[in-house]
Amino acid sequence: MHQKWKHWNVAARKWLWILVVLGVAAALPVGYDRVQTESTAKKVEFVFDYRDLLDISVYQTHPQDFIEEQLTRLQQAGVGSMALFESTLDEFVKSRRITVYDGQQVADLTGKVTPTNENYTYVSFINEESKNQIKPIIEETFTRLGIPVKPWTFKDTDGLILETAKQDALLKPMSPDPITIAMLRDKGFTIVPRLSDSLPYDQAYMERLISYFADNGVKRLLFDGESVKGFNDDEEMDSLESFGELLNKYNIGLTAIENIKKPQKGFEKLAYLTDYNVVRIYSLSERDASLKTNVISDRFVLASKDRNIRMFYLNAEPLRDTTTASITSPLDNLIESLTEPGHAIRDIEKNGFTIGQAEAFKVTDSSMQRYFKIGAVIGAIALISLMISYFIPFLTIPAFVLGLIGSAGLYVLNAELMEQALALATSISGPTVAMILAVRKVNEASRTNTNKNISTGRRLSHALVLFLKTTILSLAAVPLVIALLNNVTYMLVLDQFRGVNLLAMAPMLLTAVYVLLYRGGKMSRVGVISLLKSPINIAMVIAAGILGAAGMYYLSRTGNAGQVSSLEMAFRSFLENTFGVRPRNKEFLFAHPIMLLGLFLSFKYRHAAYLLIFGAMGQLSIVGTFTHIHSPIYISTIRGLLGLVLGLIIGLIAILVWQVGERIWKRWSHLLRQ
Repeated sequence: MHQKWKHWNVAARKWLWILVVLGVAAALPVGYDRVQTESTAKKVEFVFDYRDLLDISVYQTHPQDFIEEQLTRLQQAGVGSMALFESTLDEFVKSRRITVYDGQQVADLTGKVTPTNENYTYVSFINEESKNQIKPIIEETFTRLGIPVKPWTFKDTDGLILETAKQDALLKPMSPDPITIAMLRDKGFTIVPRLSDSLPYDQAYMERLISYFADNGVKRLLFDGESVKGFNDDEEMDSLESFGELLNKYNIGLTAIENIKKPQKGFEKLAYLTDYNVVRIYSLSERDASLKTNVISDRFVLASKDRNIRMFYLNAEPLRDTTTASITSPLDNLIESLTEPGHAIRDIEKNGFTIGQAEAFKVTDSSMQRYFKIGAVIGAIALISLMISYFIPFLTIPAFVLGLIGSAGLYVLNAELMEQALALATSISGPTVAMILAVRKVNEASRTNTNKNISTGRRLSHALVLFLKTTILSLAAVPLVIALLNNVTYMLVLDQFRGVNLLAMAPMLLTAVYVLLYRGGKMSRVGVISLLKSPINIAMVIAAGILGAAGMYYLSRTGNAGQVSSLEMAFRSFLENTFGVRPRNKEFLFAHPIMLLGLFLSFKYRHAAYLLIFGAMGQLSIVGTFTHIHSPIYISTIRGLLGLVLGLIIGLIAILVWQVGERIWKRWSHLLRQ
C-alpha cells in the first residue's frame, strides 16, 4: 500500500504541472487587464506649497512683489498647482490680511488698561477687501467652535474681539484664504487644498467648503496630519461615509503620500468610499530641496516612470547663509531642477507623460476576470504542491487537496489574506522548483559518468540551455502572482505584497537543503549527520560569522529601506541613463554569473553544484521584481531581461576566466608542488 501511495503521489506531479500551465494561461488575461490599467493616467502634476512661499516672503524687502515674481517663475518652470492649507490667523497676518493683538498689546496701543480677568484676541483688518472676505470666515469659524466673537474698532478700523487667548486663537484652522485662491486662479494655477482633522466634523460646513472647492476647479484633496478629515468622529457620526458622499458628489479625489511613516488613519476606508479616485504623490522635503539639480530631477523622473507617481509636492524654507550673511531659499534650485540643467520636465515628457492635472487610474476589469483568477489560484496551489512534493513526495496529493480546501476557507474569512498568502507561497515555489529541477538535471548528468570527458563547448551549451530553462520555470510564478494581486489597491500601495524578506531567503535556503540532503541520496544524509556530530572548531565559527554577516547585509539591502553608498548611487544613475531602466545589481553582477558558472562547472565537478545555492538569488530576484505591484509590468519586464542579458555576458566572462585559470594551473601547478 505504501508503494502504491508513493507511486500515486509521484504520478500526480504530471497533473500538477498541467494545472500550473493552465493556471499561467488563465493568469495572462488578468495581467493584460493590469497593463491596460497602467496605460491610463498619463498626466504628471507639480504642486508647490504656498505656505512655504509665504514663509520665505517674510524675509524679503518687498514681500508681495517677491510672491508675484516667484509665482510667475514657478509657473513657467512647469509648476501648475499650489497647495493651500486651511488658513490660520498667523497665515492671514503673513498674507497682509489682518493684524492680531493680545490684550497687553492693545493696552499699549490705546493707552487703556484691559480688565485683568480678560485674555482675549484682537483682530483688525488691513483693508476693505480683507474685511469683506476674511471677516466672515473668522466669525463663522470661532462661532461654530463656541468662542464668542464681538465687534471691535481701532483707529476707525473695524475689527473683532475673539474671547480666547491669542495662543489658542492662532491654532484654529479656517477655510483657505479666498483672496489667495482667486489670485492663484487668475494666474492659472490649480488649487490643491490640504485639510486637517483637528476640529469636530461638521457636515453642513463641509458641504459648503467642498462645493466652494468644486466651483474653483479643485479635483483632488491632500490631508494634513495623521488622519483624514472626519476620522476622529467616524465612530459617533459615521463621518467618513458622509465625507465620501460629498467627494463623490463633487467629483473630488484623494492624494496618497508616498513613504509616509504611518498611513493616515481612515485613508483606506475613504479611498474605498470614493471608488479609489486616488493619485500617488511624492513629497520633496525642505532639506532635499537643496540637493543637486540632477539628483532632484532623477528622483522625479524615476518616481513617475517606475512607481506610478503622478504628483510631486515641492517644499522650500528660508535658509540662513552665514557665508553671505543673508537669508536665502532653494527656489532657484527647484526651478533649475525642473528646467535647466536638471531637465526633469523634459525627461518626464520623454517617457510618454504630459504635464497637467493628475488623474486616477481607469481600472480595466473584464467580465471574465473573476473566473481567470480562480484558474490562477488553482495553478498557484498546484505549483506550491509541486515544491512540497520534491521534498516530501508522499504529501503531494494531500498538499494539493488541503491547499484547495484551506484557500477556499480563508477566502471566506479574509479574501485579501488568502491572496497575499498564496502570492508569497507561489513566489517562493516558482524559483525553488526551478532550482530543484536544475540540481536534479546536474545530478543526473553526473551519474552517467560521461560528464568528465565532455567538451567545453558542450558543457557551455548545456549550461546556457539549463540556465534559460530554469529562468523560464521561475518566471511561471510571475503571471500567477500578478493575477492574485491584481487590484488597484496594490498599485496605489494601499496594500502591499507581504513577506519580502522571506522571499529573499527561502528559495536559497530550500535549494541549499535540497543540494545537501537530497542530491546524493543516503550518502548526503550521512555526510550531513557526520558534519553535525563533528566538533566545532575556530574555522567553523569564523565561517558561520561570515555567512551570518553576509546574510544580514543581504537582508538589509532588501526592500525599500536599504541604504546605498554615494558610489553605488552614481553607478545606478549610470545604468539608468544608459539603459533607461536600471537592472538589479545583485542579479547581473553576482547571482546570474554565479548561476551560469556553477552550471558550467557542475557538468565536470560534482561539488560545483554548491554554487547553485547562490545562483538561486537571481531566480528569486526576478520573481521579486514583479511583486512590486506599484511598478508597471513593462518596467519590471525590461529590468528582468536586462539583468539576464548582462548577467549572461558577465557569466560568460567568468567562464572564460575560469578556463584560462584552469589551463594555467594544469600547466604550472606541478612546478609549484616541486
